[in-house]
Amino acid sequence: MQEKTVSFSIKNWAEDDKPREKLVNKGRTVLSDAELIAILIGSGSKRESAVGLSKRILAAVNHNLNELGKLSVNQLKQFEGIGNAKAVTIAAALEVGRRRRKEEGYYVSKVNGSKDAFEILHPLMGELEHEEFWILYLNNSNKVVHKALLSKGGITGTLVDVRLVLKQALELGAVAIILAHNHPSGGLKPSAADKHITKKLKMASEALDIKVLDHLILTQYGYLSFADEGLL
Repeated sequence: MQEKTVSFSIKNWAEDDKPREKLVNKGRTVLSDAELIAILIGSGSKRESAVGLSKRILAAVNHNLNELGKLSVNQLKQFEGIGNAKAVTIAAALEVGRRRRKEEGYYVSKVNGSKDAFEILHPLMGELEHEEFWILYLNNSNKVVHKALLSKGGITGTLVDVRLVLKQALELGAVAIILAHNHPSGGLKPSAADKHITKKLKMASEALDIKVLDHLILTQYGYLSFADEGLL
């Protein structure tokens, strides 16, 4: 007897099991990450449904969408059942999500605390694999008037030009600044160099009546605030 071939294409699923119909009928928030990715890839294989394939991919990145977003098209194609078209679709969708997050940070214009600063800065540097040093310039209403990338690479006194920071503050009419850099390693402990440059910028800024409100160290998953920790 000839073995019957079972199709795992989404269109052949029971109505309640179809993620596309589930999204339309119940809203996108009720879908799991695997179901959302299944919609992107459309179908699995003869042995595996699209959701099953999506679950397997997510398990490989510890169910972390940020980590999934870092995979290249070639890395995605290493999963059985993922060809070039599906890999490109996944990569494009996650890049759109990353850019949306970046744009959301632009709408937080007033900084009332470290969390607001983090929301602005994380899309800029939270997922980078190298260090960057940024400055937020604020007016007397604590609104951000400018964001500036000061340096890339390790944070040392030679890379952070204090004169450039203050020159730009004066040109912008800023009365306060927030310093920020990322730790790609994931650690939040400030180094001796981090503390040194904070002290150096604070002392120089005070001479011009410009306040250093905070220095944030960011990682992919969180941040440390010098102000909150009493390190300023």
